[in-house]
Amino acid sequence: MPRSLKKGPFIDDHLLKKVEALNNSGDKRVIKTWSRRSTISPEFVGHTFAVHNGNKFIPIYVSENMVGHKLGEFAPTRTFRGHSGSKVVERTSALKGA
Repeated sequence: MPRSLKKGPFIDDHLLKKVEALNNSGDKRVIKTWSRRSTISPEFVGHTFAVHNGNKFIPIYVSENMVGHKLGEFAPTRTFRGHSGSKVVERTSALKGA
């Protein structure tokens, strides 16, 4: 369920201050953050955020299509390494022989 419209989007204050400071100075440095819960606002467009995924920081360049989404959506926390390889190889070789 989305957040109430009267409250507006949630953005951590410290993150918003960092972005505003960079916008005023015209700088394009990477902003390191743990705030996966913050909503991407139009002021974030053009900046690169290093979002923590629990293990390391994932660099994310914010484009216009990302506005309204959360920062955490673009830094996955789990890595899918595939299903067991030996079973897949056996199954495909059996299908080819049939």
